[in-house]
Parts: sequence; structure tokens; C-alpha cells
Amino acid sequence: MKPTSILLAATLLMTTTPPVFAADSALPPDAAKKPHVVKAPHGGQRDDEYYWLRDDKRENKEMLAYLNAENAYADTQMAALKPLEDKLYNEIVGRIKQDDSSVPYRERGYWYYSRFETGQDYPIHARRKDAPGVDAASIQKANAERDFAGESVLLDVNAMAKGKDYYQVGDYAVTQDNAILAYADDTNGRRQYTVRFKNLSTGETYADEIKGVSANLVWADDNKTLFYVENDPETLLSKRVKKHVLGTPVAQDPVVYEEKDDSFYMGIDRSRDDKYLLIGLSSTVSDEYRYAPAADPSAFAVLAPRARDVEYSADHFGGRWVIRTNADGATNFKVVTAPTGSTSRKDWKDWIAHRDDVYIEGVELFDGYTAVAERSDALERVRILKADGHEEYVKADEPAYSMGLDVNAEPDTQWLRYSYTSLTTPATVYELNVQTGERRLLKRQPVLGGFDQSQYVTERVWVPARDGARIPVSLVYKRGFEKNGKAALLQYGYGSYGASMDPGFSVTNVSLLDRGMVYAIAHIRGGQEMGRKWYDDGKLLKKKNTFTDFIDVTDYLVKAGYAAPDRVAAYGGSAGGLLMGAISNMAPDKYRVILSQVPFVDVVTTMLDPSIPLTTNEYDEWGNPEQKKYYDYMLTYSPYDNLSRQAYPAMFVGTGLWDSQVQYFEPAKYVARLRDLNTGAGPLLFRTNMEAGHGGKSGRFRRYRESSEMFAFMLGQLGLAGAGAAASATH
Repeated sequence: MKPTSILLAATLLMTTTPPVFAADSALPPDAAKKPHVVKAPHGGQRDDEYYWLRDDKRENKEMLAYLNAENAYADTQMAALKPLEDKLYNEIVGRIKQDDSSVPYRERGYWYYSRFETGQDYPIHARRKDAPGVDAASIQKANAERDFAGESVLLDVNAMAKGKDYYQVGDYAVTQDNAILAYADDTNGRRQYTVRFKNLSTGETYADEIKGVSANLVWADDNKTLFYVENDPETLLSKRVKKHVLGTPVAQDPVVYEEKDDSFYMGIDRSRDDKYLLIGLSSTVSDEYRYAPAADPSAFAVLAPRARDVEYSADHFGGRWVIRTNADGATNFKVVTAPTGSTSRKDWKDWIAHRDDVYIEGVELFDGYTAVAERSDALERVRILKADGHEEYVKADEPAYSMGLDVNAEPDTQWLRYSYTSLTTPATVYELNVQTGERRLLKRQPVLGGFDQSQYVTERVWVPARDGARIPVSLVYKRGFEKNGKAALLQYGYGSYGASMDPGFSVTNVSLLDRGMVYAIAHIRGGQEMGRKWYDDGKLLKKKNTFTDFIDVTDYLVKAGYAAPDRVAAYGGSAGGLLMGAISNMAPDKYRVILSQVPFVDVVTTMLDPSIPLTTNEYDEWGNPEQKKYYDYMLTYSPYDNLSRQAYPAMFVGTGLWDSQVQYFEPAKYVARLRDLNTGAGPLLFRTNMEAGHGGKSGRFRRYRESSEMFAFMLGQLGLAGAGAAASATH
């Protein structure tokens, strides 16, 4: 125990007031060690001297004092870099068109969109009534000219967020007669929402309030009955579907369905043809759908009973069910159909066949054609299947990009909307006429501040992993970059839950590229970029492939001249923070600096505790450590458990006090133990947002302030603190 810890322990014995962790905030805080043993049912046990930092109510004064001391220390250490942080922030927000708006979409006689006002952090959600001459283009033009005649404001989130440290509207839904709005808001980032109701004709807000729910709302056809999902107040798991009739006591809302298995999430939706309400139940390896007529949702029938290792999602259109599934060995998924009254998999008939080289991500159903979202060779594609059997692919223009289906609210159209972006192309929305082939650009994200897309280059490389797998990597850099082994590199990765990290444009990364950095996304195993097997080979007892893939990519990029060996930074968040913790333990000498946001770093303790949100849902992702084989394997990579006395890279760790997905105490414990063991000379900073959850601060500009601080820290470590941004222009 270090001297400051001894003093702290003595202080705690004498007083109940919050301890002072360091008389000088230039000294790193040193949290007290308190004996605690974490036991597993099979007899395994581990010492966790910082377990006391956990407080589910977020009220423990000693814990809060420690977090505040860490924040004060970070403030002190970042003081010299504050001018750079401010410069980065001004560059980033200087690229953002502040009075921007989304592409309107039509639904039931109205055009819906969101827009921002200059200097405002939150959106205004609005709509305009459909009429001759009113379309997406005309509304965009009117918004650009600040002409809001005919606009009806649904929610002015700026006014709603006033005076609050955190505010988010998670979902909203309008009744089928377009008259009443239900919306779900969150005031601390813990994703426990409150549902409220607004009359869109009078502006009246109803007295009805429903607390402790998910951001997932669906109206029945009677325009007065709302279906919602109630969360467990402790684990935050989605547990019950309930229905509320406007004007009736919320306490009397009946339960429509309750899920007993804590490994399942649930959600609700309407079918594509608006005829059915759907309850979707999903675990890592199985699904179940229940449906009821939207006109009379009194009883829900099971479409197909759940079965382990059988996943499916369903929609109804054209008088039949259309189902995406991995049943019958369709590892990369296939699409089947079933009659309207189906309640068994025996009714399923193959429609779009399974392929070993194509992963089917989803389908969108239209009159006369179907759009299929799929991926092949680590790239997204959109395939159009016409009723006559003809098919074609939507074209892409770059070697590495991201493409997907956009908002297609109504099925009776020949115009298919899709989104497109890359590491050099700002977010773009197109619509394609599937009959004529005409393509229209609806919107490209405006990037101000002198940004010139032609001055940046993106490429895709394939990196050999140590076991022979080929890892796709997306890269971007400033035109004129030379692979001479001198540059600084930021390498990003995630690699969990089958989530694919496709290359997309970032206004923040431009500031790095303009300073001569290379940015790389390592599409490592655990994601689904290369199909379902890519995911399966990066989870459970193969999880360490995720970490070695990332390290192998680093080695390749350095050897190929993209970066100097002593100028590599790595970045990941949430499960990507687990990745950061693992590579820091396994290969600390390969990274100069690590950026880790809301990191999942205490795998074993968390997965042993079913009261923690997400734990029970994720046994099929990480394994259940109550089983010894998973316990033993987790212990070989869990970042907190594998910290050792060695020199670690410089590190910036961030979290949110109210995070419901990765609890704040995981990174807090991790940092406290790392301070004890780290022999490296690089700084270790820990920033806790005391008002936010998993996604950081609310508001569109606040998150850029957080990014600017983190990137200023990184640039300082990479020797780029004084580098100018050649293309940043003036702000």
C-alpha cells in the first residue's frame, strides 16, 4: 500500500466525511484498498480490493469523492493541453452546419423530419401536411430558407431540456389518426424512460405519465391504447409488455406479456402492412415473435416457438409472413415465407436461399419488389429483387464504404431510399427508382470549414492473422501521405455482439487527418463484417481471437509503413473498451496511448452478478462463469484480473456515473488497480461524467467537447500537440 493509501485508511477510521485523496490535485488519487472476496458457485474466488467503489444508488460519499478527485487530477493534467482541446473543439463544430435538417419522409399524409437551430444542442421534431407540390425537396428548401410556414412542431427538445444536465427523447409515436403523440424521455442517461402524451392539435400535455420503461412505443388502431415495455427497476431488463388506455390510471395498466427468462430482451413494433402488432423476444441465440391484429390486439399468437440456436425476425406484408432466419443450418441467414395464420416453423417455405459467401442482414418489403440488405467480403450491399425475378445491386463508388437501407416508411413507391458513406464521403441519402434506374441525391451531410473530400484517400487492406484468417482493415489519410514508417496512427476496433464497424465519415477524424495521422478501423472477429462465422469465431471460448486480431493488424500496419512503431494509438468503447484493456495487458509495448471509453473491463465479476443490467442476456456472448470452463477462460483475458506490474501505455479512460450498460465502477476499479501496478511513465487519466450514462453527455455539441479532450490527450502523447490542421481553415 502506498503512503497516501495508509493516510487515507487512517482518515476513514477517524471520520465519516469524504476523504481528501490528495492535497495537491497534481498528484494522482489513490483509492483505499478494502478486502473483499468474489466467489463463484464452483469454488473459484478472487480478491477484489476495490469492490467497495460499487454503489448502485450512486450516493456513497467516499466513492463520489474518489471520482471527483480523479476528475480534478484530469483537469490539472490536461491544463497545458486546454488550448489544443479548445482548438480541436472549434475545428470540429466549425465543420457542422448548425441550422441543418434531416431528409423528410412521408407517412400517413404527413412529412416528418428533425431540424436544428444555430447554437442549439437538441433537435426540433416537426412535420408538415402533405399537399400538391409538397415533397422532400420542397421541405428541405423551405427549411434551408428558414421558412417554417405550415410546420407543426411535435417536440422542441431544446425547450424540454432547459435546466437539465442530461436529456434525451428516446422514441416517439403518433396515433394512426395523426392526432396524439406519445414520447419517452430520459433525464439522467440510465435509459429508464418516462412516457408522456401530447395532443397535436391543441398542444395539451396529458396528465398520464408512465415511468420505468424502454424507449419503444406502439399505438393500437383505436388511437387511444398505447403498448409499451416495462423494465425491471434493478436489472433494467425489459420484462413486461403492458398497454395503457389514455385517461385511465397507469397503476391499473394490464400486462399483455411477461418474459420469465432473463436471457431475453423484448421489443414491440407494427408490421409493414400495419395490420399487426408484434412482440419480439430475442436472446443471443434464439428468438420468438408474437402477433395480434392492430385493430383488436386482445390476444397475441406465437408465430414460431423459441428454440435454442434458431434465430428469426418477422414482418407481414402482401398477405404473408416474411421471415429472416438461420434455421436448418442457414448460418448466414435465409428468408422464408409463411401463411398469415402460421404458428409453426413447419409452415415456413424457403424464398431467398442461404449462401456461404453472403450474409443477409435484413429485408424491406415494397409493392412489386424487395430490398435485401446484405454483406459480402466485409462490405455492405443492397440487392433489389423484383416480382418478375430480376435482381440488381445498388452501386458503390469506393473500395471501402458503408451502405444501408434508409427510412422507407411507405411500401407503395418505386423510389428506394438508401444511405451511403465512407471514411471520405459524408453521410449521404439517395433514392433510386427501381424501374428506371434514376438516382437522386436527397442530401449529403454538409461539412464546413474548407473541407475538400478530394484531399483524402480511403483504402481497404487485408491483414493475415496469426492463425491464417484474413482481417479486413479500412484506412483513411490525407492525400500525399507517404508510407515511410514515420506517421502517427489511430486504430479503432470493437469486435463483439456481431456488431459490424463499417467505415463512415466523421467530422472529428478530419482534425486528426489534417495533422498527418492515419485512421484505421480493424474489422476484427467478434463483429459480423465477414458473416456469421466471423462473429462466432470471436465470442465465448474463442474470444481471444478478437484481441490477437487487433494486435496483428497493428503489427501489419507498422511493418507496411503506415505508422511509426512508437506512434500508435488505439481506441475502443464499451465492449471495445474490453478490447483496449486486453491489448494493454497482452502487448503494452505496441501502443503509445490507449483511449478507452465506458470500458467493460471486469468481465468475471460482472458476469457472476445477475442483478447487473445486461448480465443474464449475455451468457451466450461471453459464457456463464458459474460454469467452470467459462470462468477459467474469462480469467485468462479479463482486463481487471490480468493487470500486472509492467509498463502500460499512456491511457485516457472515460465513463458516465449513470451508465446502465457498463457500470461506472468497472473502469473506476480498473483505474485504481492500474495505478497500483503500472510502472510506465505515461499519464493515466480517468474522466467521469457525473451527469451522463453510456452514451456520454446529451446534446450534439457536448460530446464533441469530450472527444476534443480525449484527442488532445492523444495528440500530446504522439508529439502532435503543436501540429496545425492544414485544412481546417478559419473558425
